[in-house]
Amino acid sequence: MNLPLPTTARPSFRRHAERVLLLACFGILAGCGTGKYDTDNPDWAQVGSAPAPKRSETDKEWEESAAPPPPAFSESRLLPIAMPPYMSLKFGIDPGTITITPDGIVRYVVVASNRSGGALNAFYEGVRCSTAEMKSYARYNNGAWQEVTKQEWKRIIDLNSRYTVALSDQGICRGNAPRSSVGEMVQNIRNPVREVQ
Repeated sequence: MNLPLPTTARPSFRRHAERVLLLACFGILAGCGTGKYDTDNPDWAQVGSAPAPKRSETDKEWEESAAPPPPAFSESRLLPIAMPPYMSLKFGIDPGTITITPDGIVRYVVVASNRSGGALNAFYEGVRCSTAEMKSYARYNNGAWQEVTKQEWKRIIDLNSRYTVALSDQGICRGNAPRSSVGEMVQNIRNPVREVQ
């Protein structure tokens, strides 16, 4: 006499294997979403590799190279920095003064003047893209450079200088690293493009 099998029969080995495989796939996909990539940097996906790690002033292995004296600048070479129209001052950077140091600092001379062309001031500064900081080394006023007595790195976002933010965004930095060359910086300052954030 054949008895009917109960309707709640155990799942087959094949069905069990399918479930295990499905769970493993979900685990792999979930793992892809986490990793060492800095997805806050809009450039990481485009370049095909992770960006340089973010650094801070407390990093023991980083040490700033000595800043040379302010380089000579020329008003005739100035590239205007795109600023909001309500600004009473206009700013320009002399491309001949831009340098990228081996320790990742971009140094330059930026010139400020009023819209009518008078009251010329200049600033010899450095930007550290990896920490979004800047330092002022010297100020030019009345035809002479004066060294800044308290030279320290300050977060760009905390400063009251919109030109430093504009300069960093428009030409100097790409994510948390300097652009690859002075030529690329100059090209981006000449033709500022808002990058995807």
